[in-house]
Amino acid sequence: MPLQIIKTVLPDVYIFEPDVFRDGRGFFIEMYNQKKYTEVGLTGAFVQDNHSHSTKNILRGLHYQLNHPQGKLVFVLKGKVFDVAVDIRRGSPTFGHWVGEILSEENKRQMFIPEGFAHGFCVLSDVVDFCYKCTDFYHPEDDRGINWKDETINIDWPVTDPILSEKDNNLPRLHDLPEELLPVYKPS
Repeated sequence: MPLQIIKTVLPDVYIFEPDVFRDGRGFFIEMYNQKKYTEVGLTGAFVQDNHSHSTKNILRGLHYQLNHPQGKLVFVLKGKVFDVAVDIRRGSPTFGHWVGEILSEENKRQMFIPEGFAHGFCVLSDVVDFCYKCTDFYHPEDDRGINWKDETINIDWPVTDPILSEKDNNLPRLHDLPEELLPVYKPS
């Protein structure tokens, strides 16, 4: 069966609904099939898989890499998150705009965040196991971010007092970043 795609308000950010086959024993889901994703336009290779375990009200993000940008295919194995992508590409017609989606073990949805976007999520369940496939490797020296509560982006987070790392809490706002620290929009 073809992969179900839901377009979002941001071009190139997609929600995917993989087929879930259920019976009395449980379910089976194909989390990733290169052929199916290539058929819908995701042609980049994934080179690293990550797994994050967090508890309720944890907020991680908004992260990006500048010189080694990562496209990410994200999904939840256990629990529920509010997942966010923010267009931070200089010159983009949607610069500073965001999209958010509930991803959960129940809905089995996946979100694709392309290169040039900042990414973050907050945990809505008691615990979450959050996974993501990346199109480039993690480079700690290239780790960048935008403050989660940047009022110019104005993300409608479903938590009011999230638990953050010190690093994430002190990230700059988007408009405080020098242009050279932001990815450049390249129309396709």
